[in-house]
Amino acid sequence: MTHRSRQMSLIAFMQAQNCSNYVGSWRHPSSMSDFLTPHYFQRIARTLEDAKFDMAFFDDRLAMPDIYGNDHRETVANGVRCVKLDPSTVLMTMAAVTRRLGLGATYSTTYYQPFHVARLFGTLDLMTGGRVAWNIVTSLNDSEAENFGYEEHLAHDLRYDRADEFLEVVKGHWDSWEDDALIVDKSDGRFADPDKVHRLDHKGRYFRSKGPLPVPRSPQGHPVLLQAGQSGRGTAFAARWAELVFASYANLEAGRKQYASLTAAIEKAGRDPAQVKIAPAIKVIVGETAAQAQEQLALTEALAKPIDALALLCEVLNVDFSTRPYDEPFTDEELAAVSWHSLRDKVIEVSGKKNPSVRDFVEASGRGTIHEGPTFAGTAKQVADQMEEWFGTACDGFVISATCVPGSYEDFARLVVPELQRRGLYRKEYPGSTLRETLGIARPTVDARRATAERRRA
Repeated sequence: MTHRSRQMSLIAFMQAQNCSNYVGSWRHPSSMSDFLTPHYFQRIARTLEDAKFDMAFFDDRLAMPDIYGNDHRETVANGVRCVKLDPSTVLMTMAAVTRRLGLGATYSTTYYQPFHVARLFGTLDLMTGGRVAWNIVTSLNDSEAENFGYEEHLAHDLRYDRADEFLEVVKGHWDSWEDDALIVDKSDGRFADPDKVHRLDHKGRYFRSKGPLPVPRSPQGHPVLLQAGQSGRGTAFAARWAELVFASYANLEAGRKQYASLTAAIEKAGRDPAQVKIAPAIKVIVGETAAQAQEQLALTEALAKPIDALALLCEVLNVDFSTRPYDEPFTDEELAAVSWHSLRDKVIEVSGKKNPSVRDFVEASGRGTIHEGPTFAGTAKQVADQMEEWFGTACDGFVISATCVPGSYEDFARLVVPELQRRGLYRKEYPGSTLRETLGIARPTVDARRATAERRRA
């Protein structure tokens, strides 16, 4: 397989919380502790834009990790992602100090309404000049459900069925205004062309929504759609909707297989794979010398605590590990009921056990440790060598996951980015002003078929 793009994409994996997605990051002696201030995120934003990153996106959950032992106390005491700010608000603090950096936020299709998401992200996109992405998630566990007044979380495939219709409604609302609908002619008092503003009138299985959305289109048409589905149903969802796929690979061989599989799924869905970027998460620890990088790697590894893995696994699997023996295998029924199917399948594959135990989940997943997913450690040349080996045959770019904030981003920007630029693999300037121009994906057009049908009804 040849490169779909000569230039790789670089995306920063952000959290609006007390740590990066690596829980131990807040314990690192070099990590900043002012995460409740805009300055913390703005410093990162400036670093990323100076390095010409495509975007930063915020992962999110709608509850603390409190399923282990049905209690939040250990999570709070150990700082296991217990702070969770609203990512859309934090995003705008970063937008205020940047002009080209793309910015994404996670919003759930399970606990919000399509009109709300369409309006929120449409507004964010306008206020950033067309630099926003929506990371689409279906959420994970009962704690999130209980925060929104429900007793339990929806079943896995049902969440995706609902999400499919959710996307139809959101994209329909984003097509409310045609590009040239606004007139704003003060001389004759004509504000906009009513024939170019459309109602949705959606009536489906899960949602009813009238419209029109009172938010005109942005310079990039509508926000970029980011999604991380890895299970069979999640992959089908990503193939249908995603413009940027956040992937998770155990290694290069697995990455090449998943990249080919997802590319084929996108083609089967009737879409052009060249219009979809696929980027796996990696951790990067880079030093001036290989010895310095290995020293930092050892320090970072030592930051993890056992509670990190247990709290995070219970959170994403929606299962309380505290109530069962450590080495007792899960039954087929119990495995079928876990929330995150792709993680379950990974543990089964890595452990070689059809019915893994809690120990297997902890050891095979690497959850809460630096070994959850690939870590590229070494000099700038060594890191760039690995990235170049992956690029094109396993991915179109990378999601850089920090192990020390903001140091991971600053070290990567200072050392690795110039090496990638020297090799001609990474840009030296932004190609335009919108996120779509940066990613090299097309600006969407308004669905003319729906607009024509509306006029016929009128």
